[in-house]
Amino acid sequence: MAPKKKGDDANAGYSVDLRFGRTKANLKMGIVGLPNVGKSSFFNLLTKQAIDAANFPFCTINPNEGRCRVPDPRFDKLVELWKPKSVVPAYLNITDIAGLIRGASQGEGLGNDFLSHISSVDGIFHMVRLFDDTEVTHVDDTVDPVRDLDTITAELCLKDMAYFTKTVEAIEIAAKRANKKLPDIFLSTMPKVKECLENNKILSKQNWTAYEVEKINEILPTLLTTKPVVYLLNMSKKSFLSKKSKHLKPVFEWINSHGGGTIIPFSVDFEQELWENRDDKEFIDNLKSEGVNCDSAIDKIIKTGHQELNLMYFFTCGEDEVKCWTVYKGATAPQCAGSIHNDMERCFIKAEVCTYDDFVASQTAGQKVSYGGVKAAGKYRQEGKTYLCQDGDILHIMHNAKK
Repeated sequence: MAPKKKGDDANAGYSVDLRFGRTKANLKMGIVGLPNVGKSSFFNLLTKQAIDAANFPFCTINPNEGRCRVPDPRFDKLVELWKPKSVVPAYLNITDIAGLIRGASQGEGLGNDFLSHISSVDGIFHMVRLFDDTEVTHVDDTVDPVRDLDTITAELCLKDMAYFTKTVEAIEIAAKRANKKLPDIFLSTMPKVKECLENNKILSKQNWTAYEVEKINEILPTLLTTKPVVYLLNMSKKSFLSKKSKHLKPVFEWINSHGGGTIIPFSVDFEQELWENRDDKEFIDNLKSEGVNCDSAIDKIIKTGHQELNLMYFFTCGEDEVKCWTVYKGATAPQCAGSIHNDMERCFIKAEVCTYDDFVASQTAGQKVSYGGVKAAGKYRQEGKTYLCQDGDILHIMHNAKK
């Protein structure tokens, strides 16, 4: 997105905050970490697929692709009201990437291939192992999550540094040959990027102006460390339920000292147990009687990943179908129409809009669901091309595209 105008303010002229990466709807989260930290088992839980999850490094050679439903009680309520013939929830795309090891940026352990898989995703679930288990080997023999965080971060920064050096040197040589002066924003931003990478700083966790973000996106679009990161701390079942682990404090301190970020402690073992016994009422009741919170962390992880990618969705509702349409936050009404069909964006006329809350509040128990109540309440409005869609809006697109 280009600035509307230039001013003294470094962010002047931007209608919305710029973010690193692509502004598309089909974005993906990648599961990244050392070997044997639980990535593939976690991927199985997310997607309910039966991929290999074995106790040896590089079990995952080619990245596994899948998707998981984004849980949303609003969608469930709309389905309950309309009882449609077809339902289509929102999904989060997930990639399980093989474990990285020290030296990956120099090709160790097929590292270059695995790092290229990270470049193809848009956000990172960085999984860190906090559990000790003699039956599950650690690539460095002992469990030390702070060392592991340093290892992964260093490899990502080294790979980015190689890409940065090659790209920036090519631009500088081309400018010198053409006897052209490089833009001031280039001369001020690139040294900051270089300094961060040399000091193993995750670029997405640093402070940047919107103009700097735009320039980095333009020149270095496939940097690994500009991707949003969610830290997943995989604990043993015992440690997770007791909320006690000697590793928790140093890991939190490391993350906070490296720019902060979303941290979700959970246990793959416990989540697997919950999933396998999800229909066993006695099992669940026994856990609850022991004071155990039986709410799965998986829903929180999925919703957090969706939010970190800056995605949202609007609803289309009727007797035939209730569907979520995923768009990038800040999408206009015509862009929302384009997510349904390109011709609808090109031939957009207007959008009829109401909020989820207004629609549900307008329904009368025992009566057929309809838009009559929300229209009568004056909560059903018409919006034009400049309308910015809000998460959970219910839209009806008007257009003159040919069928």
